[in-house]
Amino acid sequence: MAVDISPKNDGGVLKEIIKEGLGEETPSPGSKVKVHYTGTLLDGSKFDSSKDRNEPFEFNLAQGNVIKAWDIGVATMKKGEVAILTCAPEYAYGKSGSPPKIPPDATLKFEVEVLDWVGEDLSPNLDASIQRFQIVSGSKEDGYPNDGALVDIHLVGKYNDRVFEERDVKFNLGEGEDVGIIEGVESALSRFAVGEKSRLLIKSKFAFKKTGHQEFNIPPDADVEYIVEMKAFEKAADIWSMEPETKIEQAKLSKDKATNYFKAGKYPMAIKMCKKVVEFLESESTFDDKLKPERNQVLLSAHLNLGLFYLKTNDNFEAKNACTKALDIDPSNEKALFRRGQALLALSQPEEAKKDFEQVIKVEPNNTAAVKQIAVCRELIMKNRAQEKKLYANMFEKMARADKQKEEEILRRQPDVMQGTLGEWGQEERPGGRDATAFEKENPNILMLNANGTGEFQNM
Repeated sequence: MAVDISPKNDGGVLKEIIKEGLGEETPSPGSKVKVHYTGTLLDGSKFDSSKDRNEPFEFNLAQGNVIKAWDIGVATMKKGEVAILTCAPEYAYGKSGSPPKIPPDATLKFEVEVLDWVGEDLSPNLDASIQRFQIVSGSKEDGYPNDGALVDIHLVGKYNDRVFEERDVKFNLGEGEDVGIIEGVESALSRFAVGEKSRLLIKSKFAFKKTGHQEFNIPPDADVEYIVEMKAFEKAADIWSMEPETKIEQAKLSKDKATNYFKAGKYPMAIKMCKKVVEFLESESTFDDKLKPERNQVLLSAHLNLGLFYLKTNDNFEAKNACTKALDIDPSNEKALFRRGQALLALSQPEEAKKDFEQVIKVEPNNTAAVKQIAVCRELIMKNRAQEKKLYANMFEKMARADKQKEEEILRRQPDVMQGTLGEWGQEERPGGRDATAFEKENPNILMLNANGTGEFQNM
């Protein structure tokens, strides 16, 4: 028996179940659904079939990839379910139809079988490492929380169907790590509407990674599940809409947060907050001459701190770049020169590092740390040169041996030019038992021994 499942109950989508599906779960908006289908007109003529091609059809539900009737009907179907969807023109191809097979204003019938589905892919690289299955869609009137928004959520964490945490928590989006929110949950929240409740399947790289979580009894490399409800959020002001004075104020607040995170040993969070400082202040044209000195001082401090924080995390390339940006603001800054020298030394560039440390001495002659680093650079430069010398010596020796072997091989392949009618000239075959003269070697075929064996030669 067909049931009207259209949102307006206007008979636009009728559904008749032919085969019951499994379980209770149905695909949620955004899920990638795999189906088989056969489409016919009301007179029974078939216009399309995935079964005939033996190619299941995949689409993202409720994303406008298919006709409205499919988004409505498939959302009500369970795995393995087979149903007939009767679709009025306004829920199918409308007045225009889909020539040549589907005429205008055509009511269509589809036999649809739901084979499987996976959740909506929210992972940064679209590798299904964060999947969302919506339980309640929520209201999209207020959009989604932006970076820095204050979010109020309820979450339940599960591992192998065992609940390991359940709590209410408020935090600023982007600082979830500070309150124990895993990366996968925080990343997904930027796509949550108010009132939404969803199930998240999160791979280990966005959960507790290779360390696991001892308190929660979660082993390394474990995938987890979270049910998250977005109770409310307050959007952070967009940077572009802020007055210059406000940008400086917000930058200072982020700078203080970065310092506190660094002191607590939370280096990734400290780096994130420093980047926020740069984001607030990076457009110099926004600030007038009165505000520029303060802006430059705060920005300089942010780049200097980034240089230090990156050194602590052994990200020496980024440390070098941060210090260079600090030097763009203050070319003689002692800290920037010293920290860039450290980064360059770690990047095996002692010559360049030595230049920075020498510049430090010019700025501050009593900087004993820079003097020690110069000595380290010199030692490393000498060591590198010795290694290069040894490398080149070995290379040339190998090349010489190879050339010698090549010459010997060529000589071995040469024909014996001493071979003639008189036989090979060995010592015993020469008149008087003497060695061949240079002339004899060069003209073996135009000279001959005289008959008396005296060792004298005559022209032929």
